[in-house]
Amino acid sequence: MARNNMRPVVTLKSTAGTGATYVTRKNRLHDPERLVLRKYDPLAGKHVAFREER
Repeated sequence: MARNNMRPVVTLKSTAGTGATYVTRKNRLHDPERLVLRKYDPLAGKHVAFREER
């Protein structure tokens, strides 16, 4: 499967300040702004917002 620039790999960093990260892919055409997902932060022990880093 060929990798292209339409679905780049992005790093999501916790907004709780723990330094926890997730890695995912996103579609630049449908989501041009920064991605924010609510995911589990194992260091904080709860679900928090994870924001895309650049």
